[in-house]
Amino acid sequence: MSPSHLLPAGISPEDAITAMAGLSSFVSVLAVWFALLSRPQGSRRVKELAARREALVNALLTPRPRDGQGGSTSFMRRVVTRLDLLRSRRAELITRRLAQAGWRSSDALVRYLFFKLTLPIVAGLGALVLFYGLELYGLSPTMQLLATVGSIFAGAFAPDIVIRNQIVKRRDKIRKGLPDALDLMVICAEAGLSLDSLLKRVSEEFARSCPELADELALTSIELGFLPDRRQALHNLNGRTDLTGIRGLVNCLLQSDKYGTPLAQSLRILAAEFREERMLRAEEKAARLPAMLTVPMIVFILPPLFVVLIGPAILQTIDAFRSL
Repeated sequence: MSPSHLLPAGISPEDAITAMAGLSSFVSVLAVWFALLSRPQGSRRVKELAARREALVNALLTPRPRDGQGGSTSFMRRVVTRLDLLRSRRAELITRRLAQAGWRSSDALVRYLFFKLTLPIVAGLGALVLFYGLELYGLSPTMQLLATVGSIFAGAFAPDIVIRNQIVKRRDKIRKGLPDALDLMVICAEAGLSLDSLLKRVSEEFARSCPELADELALTSIELGFLPDRRQALHNLNGRTDLTGIRGLVNCLLQSDKYGTPLAQSLRILAAEFREERMLRAEEKAARLPAMLTVPMIVFILPPLFVVLIGPAILQTIDAFRSL
């Protein structure tokens, strides 16, 4: 049986060979074309890293709602938006202060403005009910007025006091963890890690021991990856913390990036300075202990000591005078 019997009617073996040759040529041209126009080999990895970076950014910047807080936050937002408080001149300053306290979400600003508006009213109404309605403590009219005004001022300044205390606590924790973080940065820099990988590695290691510092370094590492100006990410770190140690670290990183100085050597010198500063701070606290213990000693230790030592003599003297 000849091969022509296997072909459809009207198609000769020469036509089949020509069509197969043309098809193979077409497939070869397409393969070369897609090979030349294909993306770089690491494009998939870059896309995955970009998606991961975006997820991390959303996780850091998006507020984490708790159970039962969605409705309250929406109500606060409606009140604040209706009063047009989000566009006030102090909104940017308040946002910076909230970021220094560790609250970077937009809901934090809404809650602050809402409580700043409502707490004086609630405190004033409560004082009116307690001091005028129930006549608590039986105060005079002047004292009732002063107590009511004081309650209103306390409600007005309560949010600022809470934020200030949170900022102080957070700065203190970051200050304590910074020298150890710099030591780890030196090791990572000597190992050849880049700046964003270095910060990411340090943030992972300090996630449990110092989560505040780890949070800031992780966010800075993410910003270094997607901001067009890498220096802006370091300036943002300085603005979010407003700490002398972080300012020195940022200046060191900026100098190393601008002039090409060895990063490991600069970080080692900076770590030694911060470690010495921490030791001096501990010695200063130890030197203040005698002066701080003087008042408790006088109030709580000396009176019982006098009673124990002089009390029997006084009782004997009183009994001697009574026997006369």
